[in-house]
Amino acid sequence: MALLPILSTGRAHAEFTVCNQTLDVVNLAVGQKVDNADQTDGWWTIGANQCVNVIREELANRYIYLYATDVFGHAILNGSTEMCVDRRRFSIRGIDECWQRGHIAARFVEVDTLEQARWTYFLTGNSP
Repeated sequence: MALLPILSTGRAHAEFTVCNQTLDVVNLAVGQKVDNADQTDGWWTIGANQCVNVIREELANRYIYLYATDVFGHAILNGSTEMCVDRRRFSIRGIDECWQRGHIAARFVEVDTLEQARWTYFLTGNSP
């Protein structure tokens, strides 16, 4: 009797996952294009040696932007792309004039997903 693999027609749950491989709890914000506009969302809290699914649908953008802080609010993942965040949970459309619109400007790291439908980013103590 031959065993046939069972094909799942359901969608996968995790399409962009961030794994925290540091010894610290981190707070994560994510930036991406949504309906042709830049958007940032946050916060996800990720414990040490844990992973969180931050984008649950197949990736539509090659570039995803990440910003992370420690529990004291100090940047631990700090890049060169300026986008907006807030102190509490947020979803912000647009990345220009953060301060003038009542938000905080933060420097996000650009992650090149190489146009894959799924991606996992590993946050280490040596992250850029």
